[in-house]
Amino acid sequence: MDIVAQFELLSDAAQLAWTGAALWVLAGIAAVMERRRAKRRDVARLEQVGWVPWTSLFMLAAIAGGGCLAMSLPVVLGGL
Repeated sequence: MDIVAQFELLSDAAQLAWTGAALWVLAGIAAVMERRRAKRRDVARLEQVGWVPWTSLFMLAAIAGGGCLAMSLPVVLGGL
């Protein structure tokens, strides 16, 4: 069985929990990338690469992921 079919067979709360965890992983990646961008000293090279709103992506993913986890928590913990 492929991973998409397994995800579809999960309960709604489990799907929310996995989605929230994935968004928190994305937020962690955005935080690391923002830290790398902030530590870069060569501004000319920074301008060649382009601009990505890492802080905004971090905040969006962290808040959305936290909301998904908060909504799934009572149902997931209730099953224990």
